[in-house]
Amino acid sequence: MQKIELKIVGLSYSHSQSSAYALILSEINGNRRLPIIVGGLEAQAIAIEVEKLKPARPLTHDLFKTFAETFDIEVLEVIINKFEEGIFYSILVCEKNGDVIEIDSRTSDAVAIALRFNSPIYTYESIMSVGGIILDPEEESIEQEKESTQEDNEFSNISLSDLDELLLKSIEHEDYERASVIRDEIKKRGNN
Repeated sequence: MQKIELKIVGLSYSHSQSSAYALILSEINGNRRLPIIVGGLEAQAIAIEVEKLKPARPLTHDLFKTFAETFDIEVLEVIINKFEEGIFYSILVCEKNGDVIEIDSRTSDAVAIALRFNSPIYTYESIMSVGGIILDPEEESIEQEKESTQEDNEFSNISLSDLDELLLKSIEHEDYERASVIRDEIKKRGNN
């Protein structure tokens, strides 16, 4: 089966399930997206790595990476290989001493690990045709404007030095979602 490479294009609060997030993956050479519902902790682990934040202590996925590297295990790729009853299933394709091993994984964990190893994320056409959606470009720009407006409202009246302080406090308290939003606001102001 031919694999379709995916990239992370977004992570947002899920309106359909409480205390869950929607991880949005997009095919690299196409316009379909794969929305995957993930838990809050997994969303945090993904967001931390996407935003390149450094937690005070290693998170579970960081520990996994250290463990794998210590024992010369490489994560070659992640494949979202099954979609049943609304649930995505994945495997980590690993290599040790020339042996390739497939390890069953929750998709949220597999994505968090792939990010830490800079490993590609794939799926198959059969998964994209059932679980994928095509987002209308007009809807996408409206969504981006809505997110940008929400961020502006929360931090628009806070000085840059206060934002820096808030960022440090958020990291210290391991509130990485808030830290990533603050960091985006700081970057946005730096570009103006």
